[in-house]
Amino acid sequence: MKTGKPTRSTAGLVAVLAGVVALVLIAVVPRLLQTGGQAPAIGGPFALTDQSGRPVTDASYRGKLMLIYFGYTFCPDVCPTALGNVAQAYDRLSPAEQAQVVPIFITVDPDRDTVGQMAQYVTNFSPALVGLTGSPEQIKPVLREFRVYARKVEASGGSYTMDHSSVLYLMDRSGKYLSHFDGSASADQIAAGLKKYLAG
Repeated sequence: MKTGKPTRSTAGLVAVLAGVVALVLIAVVPRLLQTGGQAPAIGGPFALTDQSGRPVTDASYRGKLMLIYFGYTFCPDVCPTALGNVAQAYDRLSPAEQAQVVPIFITVDPDRDTVGQMAQYVTNFSPALVGLTGSPEQIKPVLREFRVYARKVEASGGSYTMDHSSVLYLMDRSGKYLSHFDGSASADQIAAGLKKYLAG
């Protein structure tokens, strides 16, 4: 009986199946947040570092609504689109409303998204946008707490991309889950949702 490395066809099949699983998870994660009116167990404490190098925790933003998006700075299209919409939605709020909201971008790629990289990236969208990173050991439990799917996909030349779910989480003033938006939500939809909860 022969043993050894998988054949090319077997490796290809594994890669295809992994891709299908990734697509299914990315599509299903937002639906998992729908729980028939009962708030799902989303979110939890975190201790990370912002783009200025300052250690922060979830408690650093108490008293404000947190609008949190998970992604990575090397993302070619999904993350820039979502963060662009977040920035535009934030601009649609009044100064009094803006003072009650903090938009946050948490990396799913801590190996590349250093403090310096995050600082350079978030300035492309809004001076209000907070970029958070940390060690892989710090990021992993945050992804788990927020039910974020993220997986490294190897590419040619030793590079890689990240498959990840695309959801905007809205947390209340005490850090508890309030609502969410699909990552493809428009700036108008996000702004309308924020205004609704701010008014309430």
